[in-house]
Amino acid sequence: MKQIYFYDEGDGKNKKLLGGKGAGLCEMTRLKLPVPPGFVITTEVCKKYYENNKKLPNSLISELRKNIAKIEKKTGKKWNSKNNPLLVSVRSGAAISMPGMMDTILNLGLNDTTVEGLAEKSNNPRFAWDSYRRFIQLFGKVVFGVDDKKFDDVLEKAKKNQKVTEDSALNESSLRKIVSEYKKICQKHTGKKFPSDPYDQVELAIKAVFGSWMGERAIVYRDKNNITKDIADGTAVNIVSMAFGNMGDDSATGVVFTRNPGDGTNHIYGEYLVNAQGEDVVAGVRTGKLVDQMKKEMPESFNQLVKTCEKLEKHYKEPQDIEFTIEQGKFYLLQTRNAKMN
Repeated sequence: MKQIYFYDEGDGKNKKLLGGKGAGLCEMTRLKLPVPPGFVITTEVCKKYYENNKKLPNSLISELRKNIAKIEKKTGKKWNSKNNPLLVSVRSGAAISMPGMMDTILNLGLNDTTVEGLAEKSNNPRFAWDSYRRFIQLFGKVVFGVDDKKFDDVLEKAKKNQKVTEDSALNESSLRKIVSEYKKICQKHTGKKFPSDPYDQVELAIKAVFGSWMGERAIVYRDKNNITKDIADGTAVNIVSMAFGNMGDDSATGVVFTRNPGDGTNHIYGEYLVNAQGEDVVAGVRTGKLVDQMKKEMPESFNQLVKTCEKLEKHYKEPQDIEFTIEQGKFYLLQTRNAKMN
């Protein structure tokens, strides 16, 4: 049984097997839209995980390594490399979206060696250490269950010490200290050192995604909404090469509706943040700008966004709700789904 579909191998039809997010990414890849290289671990593997006493099937590990090698080939980056490291995001994706499912982990693959490689390759140490502190916080929260407040307290203290108000104003020196503090928080919580091997990181992340399927909130939601096994049975896992919205002022991340959800007018509607990662938009870390402002600030990316919205609407024949990232002027699509209109 095929356990992993690279995005150019699947399509948008089989949401039950690939999950809504994975099916959407496969479909956008087929439409030749700019999706970062990645793959989806099927919902069948999730079922096996539970049948197997919460252990990942042995056969998955070798398939996982093969598919990571495929991303390496497509991106020219190397897993666990001190020169040009490949980093990925890990996201859950059941056949239908539901609350209580695992949040996204970004920048997976970072450790004390790869962070230096990222700093050198990007010629931007601040960006590398910012990505590292985000990774540890997300991993700590999602995989280890550390209370977010513990990380936030460290972050607030660092901003006070540096006399700045925005996360994006923290300098490399502050971020290095934050990383060290964050690792201590995780170690105190788990009794173990923070995992540095990217393969260990990715396996723990996959287990956390599968674990969230049987979390209390997800179970209650399925019961309440009559989501039976015929509709959604297990969650898929998406592993995607990172597109960085936090590389500087020519990078951004945003969420957009292909038309106004309030009145249905044919005009893209949403917001974006410059020099940020996707979690910042969702978590409301700072106030986003209306997408119309992008026309002035990033005209080329804005045009690409408008064209993409048109193409997606034409294909799906319904308004879409999309997530995107701009990395140093290069536009990437991270998700599409049918929009909930008012």
